[in-house]
Amino acid sequence: MNDTGSVLICVPTYNEAENIAAITKRIMEAVPHAHILIADDNSPDGTGDIADALANSTEQIHVLHREQKAGLGAAYCAAFAWGIEHGYQVLVEHDADGSHNPKYLPAMLQGLQGADVVKGSRWVKGGKVVNWPKSREFLSRLGNLWANMWLGLGVRDATGGFTAWKAETLQGIDYAAVQAVGYCFQVDLVWRAVKAGYKVAEIPITFEERLAGQSKMSSRIVIEAMLLTTRWGIKHRLGQLKSLFTR
Repeated sequence: MNDTGSVLICVPTYNEAENIAAITKRIMEAVPHAHILIADDNSPDGTGDIADALANSTEQIHVLHREQKAGLGAAYCAAFAWGIEHGYQVLVEHDADGSHNPKYLPAMLQGLQGADVVKGSRWVKGGKVVNWPKSREFLSRLGNLWANMWLGLGVRDATGGFTAWKAETLQGIDYAAVQAVGYCFQVDLVWRAVKAGYKVAEIPITFEERLAGQSKMSSRIVIEAMLLTTRWGIKHRLGQLKSLFTR
């Protein structure tokens, strides 16, 4: 997709005052004609004020102020809705903490010429993680194995959050109806895309530990992801069995 002027990079934030200026600068250097939407969940560290200052410095940066922290999924849904309402044709999920490297954005946008969704993937050939403890890498690999075992996604990095979407794809999967608020939001979205017959492509990326600040990952988020995926998977597998006996 060559019309980068129609691209909106969605960057949800909560207490990212140390990172937001640096990451927006890197995004603008990587895709100079794209726009950025900072969706801030009323960060107590002043991230929203910094975002406003950045928006005042250029027409390419916009800010969506949200009343409170309501989870990553809710922040992305709000950003998607804002982007679609304002006519953007491509919406990209992008972390604020530096773990997603904007240098991959041109390749991801190019990939949308032959796909409906493009994920920056840690677990395809050529992908990797940097400065992660082995325990977290194990957890990520296990989460993706678990999701694929239950749901049959065929996507190596279903839990990854570095994703480029065509706006029409998001509208076609009813993104606003996702059930998860944490990182399982990513699995929910890609599963909806797969079930709807959209083409999901993956390109290798190097995922780096955040530049500064604290990770939002918690045991509650992991448990939510495992429970929801299992529930969806049981329903999916029972549906497959039912279809076998009703042919």
